Amino acid sequence: MSRPRVLIIAEAANPDWVSVPLVGWSLANALREVADVHIVTHIRNRQAILGAGLIEGDDFTAIDSEAIARPLWRISNLLRGGAGKGWTTTTAISVISYYYFEALVWKRFGEAIRSGKFDLVHRITPLSPTTPSTIARKCRRANIPFVLGPLNGGVPWPKGFDSARRQEKEWLSYVRGAYKLLPGHGSTLQSASALLIGSKDTLAQVPAKYHEKCVYMPENAIDPTKFFRMASPGDANILHACFVGRLVPYKGPDMLLEAAAPLLREKRLHLDIVGDGPLMPILQETIKKEGLGSAVTLHGWVAHSELQEVMCRSQVFAFPSIREFGGGVVLEAMALGLVPVVVDYAGPAELVTSDTGYKLPMERREKIVSSLSGKLKMLAGDRQALAPMMSAARERVHSLFTWAAKARQIREVYDWVLGARFGKPEFFKE
Repeated sequence: MSRPRVLIIAEAANPDWVSVPLVGWSLANALREVADVHIVTHIRNRQAILGAGLIEGDDFTAIDSEAIARPLWRISNLLRGGAGKGWTTTTAISVISYYYFEALVWKRFGEAIRSGKFDLVHRITPLSPTTPSTIARKCRRANIPFVLGPLNGGVPWPKGFDSARRQEKEWLSYVRGAYKLLPGHGSTLQSASALLIGSKDTLAQVPAKYHEKCVYMPENAIDPTKFFRMASPGDANILHACFVGRLVPYKGPDMLLEAAAPLLREKRLHLDIVGDGPLMPILQETIKKEGLGSAVTLHGWVAHSELQEVMCRSQVFAFPSIREFGGGVVLEAMALGLVPVVVDYAGPAELVTSDTGYKLPMERREKIVSSLSGKLKMLAGDRQALAPMMSAARERVHSLFTWAAKARQIREVYDWVLGARFGKPEFFKE
């Protein structure tokens, strides 16, 4: 069929930020290549989107919901327990302001949707499956397909890591299931024509009666203009590995340092750690106490545009995080040809296949450390095993996980819900 006319709702969509806003922007912008798109976003993203070259009014509309959003944002900052913590609390409070945001979106575009000026409506962000859409039911009444997602979130905290859960101030995670009582939750699932599901854990949260409209699609991808280099093959004497992420307990940088210590002392491994957080003083003290200084580089935060320069010095991406929704950094590492070593739980484990990386069993801390130590020792002693996996990792990402590839996949979903394609599309087997 001809290019569909799509109203994209992406409350968070910002090319200058990271995490969810970057996902929202990257996907919405990529979809402009396969459909006639108009993006609706929050006013906070206006200047960045203008800076990216889009024309306000023609390409996008910025909705000003600050009258509700700003005071609620201040409240969430007070309740979350610190910067970068209490994400469940922040998400719960943001639902209130999102209801208002969608009300303003409908006020601005409701008549255009009802009159058929758009072939379908696609809400990209929020990514959280806990945030209902009041517009979904209105689209259904107007006989306009509504696509929701990618949705991701709600990965249960694994047993044995409750202290990390408390340190992250995730108090509301104990009663997270209450989101199903929110106004519009049931009607959102019922009214959507297609649900893009970013993880198997999220799929498990969707009632079975709606699975026929679910399309599994991890939400993250990479920009090949920012991750285009190829990791160094290194030399036969020393293995290089890196870690990228917040230095917090659930990400596991302390577990990595403990697991790598024997190889670091023997000068058979060099470790680059990129990121910052409350574990930084602990890592510094461990490095000093164990005499690992020359074998470990603590970079602190590195600009996203410069990240590949650091990562390409390594052959292995060691990332023992025990709770990741998406794991976009794993894709970035694989795009450069690094072989990922991840814990077999949630997001990263769904991105890594047997020919592109290694999955460690999800166990208690000491067993993860032991498994990781054994894997690093094996790779340090068998460098030949890395070469084919480095190539396979890079090929997998550049064929399936670029934003352009994801836009083409979603275009197939559009064709399906619009009746221009027979059968639900399927993209990921493993």
